[in-house]
Amino acid sequence: MRSNRAQRSWYFYDFANSAFSTTVVTVFLGPYLTELAQGQADTDGFITVLGIPMAAESLFPYTISLSVLLQVITLPIVGALADHVRSRTNLLGFFAMLGSLATMLMYFVSADTYQFGAALLVIANVAFGSSIVVYNSYLPDIASPDERDAVSSKGWGLGYLGGGSLLLANVALFLSAESIGLAESSAVRISLVSAGAWWLLFTLVSLKGLVGLNRSQGSVGTATIRVTLSELAQTAKSARKYPQTLKFLIAYLLYNDGIQTVIALAGTYAAIELLLPQSDLIVAILIVQFVALIGALLLGKLAAIFGSRNVLLTSLIIWTFAVIAAYFVPAKAALSYYLLAALIGLVLGGSQALSRSIFSQMIPRAQEAQYFAVYEIAERGTSWLGTFLFGLSLTLTGSYRTSILALIVFFIVGGLLFTRVNIRQAIAESGNNQPERI
Repeated sequence: MRSNRAQRSWYFYDFANSAFSTTVVTVFLGPYLTELAQGQADTDGFITVLGIPMAAESLFPYTISLSVLLQVITLPIVGALADHVRSRTNLLGFFAMLGSLATMLMYFVSADTYQFGAALLVIANVAFGSSIVVYNSYLPDIASPDERDAVSSKGWGLGYLGGGSLLLANVALFLSAESIGLAESSAVRISLVSAGAWWLLFTLVSLKGLVGLNRSQGSVGTATIRVTLSELAQTAKSARKYPQTLKFLIAYLLYNDGIQTVIALAGTYAAIELLLPQSDLIVAILIVQFVALIGALLLGKLAAIFGSRNVLLTSLIIWTFAVIAAYFVPAKAALSYYLLAALIGLVLGGSQALSRSIFSQMIPRAQEAQYFAVYEIAERGTSWLGTFLFGLSLTLTGSYRTSILALIVFFIVGGLLFTRVNIRQAIAESGNNQPERI
């Protein structure tokens, strides 16, 4: 079933969940949770979580790492489950509701309950990743092969619009907190609960239009679990029948790791190497959000003209030049940093959207969610590679500039491997219809 209504409903889930990524993970929760942990630390700056001593500053990154590890374990199961249940809509709704409620409960996190906040982050992030697996699996059902690039790009674009809009409102609240008699901590807690509420509200809008895509047949109850576990084993064995798809996944793992590392380290690079204040970092984040909306739509249009393969390769070349440009940005040059943020935003949404649409063409029908689980793991579960290379380079050279420059290896190697992927062969191997342009 393909309809404009189903596509619009699908877009709304990207619009809904992006608030969690931007407001919660990217901007507000990390500093807030770290500050609370520091207030409870001993004289050496250590806290104890589940009997494990750690520096207070390590709580947030350790929590993110734990949630990613749990995703690596759970997402394949979620994917297999989504391929067999009658109602993917109910499954999507369950994970979205779980994640949004955990996010709203962060309003109650205070100095005495900072470990509760860490637990909520684990729950919310695992639920977020699980919902994305189910969400992505709809793409082959709502868009024909020739529509796939445009639909995927609109989804990413609307996601940046949603996340950026709420973040803009929350940043305005935070910056004006003192003038309206609100404590900064209260402004942060309000921002966190708003992200959960936004996620919940627009998920309900999305689910209403996706109900029609439920299957007429499928497993229920304990039968679903038995089929799911059996299917996982079969999928692992049969994956070797799709060598071009696996080659694409490896290429994606590499260049996407470069993308995720640039995003993760951009703030640290700006603060430590470029000596920019927090206000400039927030402005840059907002620039990325709204330019990424334009970039996703633009690259989707260009893919219809020049083919998604060529446009994606071009975006990786631009990513390489963006990293090189970051090396030459002078200290305290806020305008140069803003221009760099705009360049990154231009290719950020488009490169991710086209990667998703290309992958959706080369996976077997009725196993979309399982393969998108692997795709999601490649996106999130391996993001330590880039940060490891950055840390190693920093240790050897002592230079943030040299270390950020080292990240171009991910875009070059990933891009070169992508050029070796025969996309049409991958589509044929998976039994899908060929698009007119690829």
